[in-house]
Amino acid sequence: MPYLNPQYVEVDAPMAPPAWAVMQWELLRAQSRACRQFFEHYFDDRGYLECIPRWGGNDGPDDAIENLVHWPVLYVLGGDENLRDMCDLAWEGHLKQYTEAKTTEVPFARDGMYYREFPVMFDWVHNGEGLTTFNLHGLMNPREKNFEKRVRRYAGFYMGDDPQAPNYDPEHKIIRSLFNGSRGPMLRKATALDWAGDPLDEVQERFIPLHGERNFEEMLAHFKDYTDVIGDHPQNLVATSLGLNAYALTGESQYKEWALEYAEAWRQRTLQNGGIIPTNIGLDGTIGGACDGKWYGGCYGWAFTVEVPQTGAMASRNTHHLGLSGFGNALLLSGQQEYVDVWRQMIDTINSHGKEIDGQMMYPYMHGDEGWYEYRPHPYAQGALEVYYWSMERDDLKRLDAQNGWIGFLEGQAPSYPEAALQADFSRVRAQMEKVRTDPTTPDTRLSDNPNPFNPATPGALVQQMVGGLTPRHGCPLHARVRYFDPVAGRPGMPEGVGALVEKLEADSMTVTLVNTDPTASRDVVIQAGAYAEHQFTGVRIDGRETAIGDTSLGVHLAPGAGATLEIDMERYVNAPTFASPWDR
Repeated sequence: MPYLNPQYVEVDAPMAPPAWAVMQWELLRAQSRACRQFFEHYFDDRGYLECIPRWGGNDGPDDAIENLVHWPVLYVLGGDENLRDMCDLAWEGHLKQYTEAKTTEVPFARDGMYYREFPVMFDWVHNGEGLTTFNLHGLMNPREKNFEKRVRRYAGFYMGDDPQAPNYDPEHKIIRSLFNGSRGPMLRKATALDWAGDPLDEVQERFIPLHGERNFEEMLAHFKDYTDVIGDHPQNLVATSLGLNAYALTGESQYKEWALEYAEAWRQRTLQNGGIIPTNIGLDGTIGGACDGKWYGGCYGWAFTVEVPQTGAMASRNTHHLGLSGFGNALLLSGQQEYVDVWRQMIDTINSHGKEIDGQMMYPYMHGDEGWYEYRPHPYAQGALEVYYWSMERDDLKRLDAQNGWIGFLEGQAPSYPEAALQADFSRVRAQMEKVRTDPTTPDTRLSDNPNPFNPATPGALVQQMVGGLTPRHGCPLHARVRYFDPVAGRPGMPEGVGALVEKLEADSMTVTLVNTDPTASRDVVIQAGAYAEHQFTGVRIDGRETAIGDTSLGVHLAPGAGATLEIDMERYVNAPTFASPWDR
């Protein structure tokens, strides 16, 4: 019996399946098969990755589970049930494998690289990568075994009330170190060994290090300048995804309040720092307080340009942009656009320091003791797509290419985008599986990150086209205008064979075409307003017929071979985010 909400519309007009609709489903099926082959090649029946388990910033625990990045997204779109099963098995295996794995030289992981089912102590470049699948598990199945316990425990590590993990200082509203986790913050200088992991023999002879090091000495040299970890850094804002998870699952206010408190503290610091997010906050809460007052200081800071040991070249590794995820989480939790405004203002402030060099306008990307540096020909635009997507302000389009690709299609400028993007993804899946087939590594010569470049999950075009969303990365949530549920199968995702093409997005409306490609059987689909029901539908128009709505979901019955274009009116960011399915609300 399909789920029937107060507005359940009928679509019975015949529609010949557009090429994009057929291709979407063939791509979903192909990726589901490819992921199964990938899993069988690299994981055992316990969910352990068949590799040499090591601690470290190059080939550590985070890379092991990151081999399944995007798999939850494929399932949420309508991919095979096996995707969820493999994610569940791999997560359980991952936690056991890296709790059992211990270091000999790195001091804080000698009793296990994981403690209480979480990294003992590392930065959020790597913590975030390690949570790219788990942070989306609630969209697949929020009732899975142990999920609530883990969600509460993980969030609790960052709320200041866990005596074993005193990461958060509620007085100064800081996470006290770049290194943090289930055993708390690192409050000393980090060493290259802390980052690189235990010594490794036969580096070039036995392994294929993806960062190009030829021996362990070069692995240490890679991290020789990664010492200044005391104090807060914007990348710690990724931890607010844990608060979002806990709030979306339980509805308990303390998780929302903590995430908003922490994000707001960073917004205020950015405003106090002339509109530029600082990359070090001292233990006393002052900007630059752990780096001699330098707002641009610290590991992964605005001035963090280091030497590549193999070549002697200099590389800039500023990860301030990871802080954007925290502001996105704050928007989901509060509906307040001020969290978007601060990032927009930062983009414009940075670009205001552009200057003409050798007859060409150039824009800075780094800042050190001598001021702005590393000028490039393109304006600074990190986060520009998110700013536009979250605000839907027309003026924000100026920072994007509105002629080509997805944005161009939404603007009516790139009509060939849907098929072209899907064709490109078919090609990528084929190329990825060819890499798997020709991979020379074996379990005793494989590092945890070796399979990462071969992962066949390629959901980008599907996310854009089907749900009008942004592909999650680095432990971030799914930002989507809509999400689908199959009320007959009782699972998230589009019913098999139903294609969806989001054709237009505006601040208070969207246009999406739905088509049932099966000419012999009807389909029922429930459309949800937002990935977490954070939006609200107010009305829908189909072929001139208007139906008023006042709900977070809308049921659609599609006759065999039928399709229609739905113009949906909506209010954005007006509801509390939740993992609950439409039939559970």
